[in-house]
Amino acid sequence: MQNTQDTQNEAIVNIYGADWCGDCKRAKAALERFGVSYAWHDIEHEDGAEARAIEISGQKHIPVVLFSDETFLVEPSANDLKTKLTELGVPIKD
Repeated sequence: MQNTQDTQNEAIVNIYGADWCGDCKRAKAALERFGVSYAWHDIEHEDGAEARAIEISGQKHIPVVLFSDETFLVEPSANDLKTKLTELGVPIKD
């Protein structure tokens, strides 16, 4: 699990995905660009991560991005992520 964890006032975001997944790479890059911490769960190498992603979303599409308020997005765009983080009151670098 990669962690760019947790500075004050930032929601913890959990991303469930795989290293080969382009949408996963884009979601991680967007969070890094926004300056938001996240925990990476590789569904191919972390025990239980794939089952947890399916449990959260009810589907097998990745990435599954789980937010601190227990809501999630599947295959989100950078704009989707930015909108949700803003809704949560997370400070975002532009």
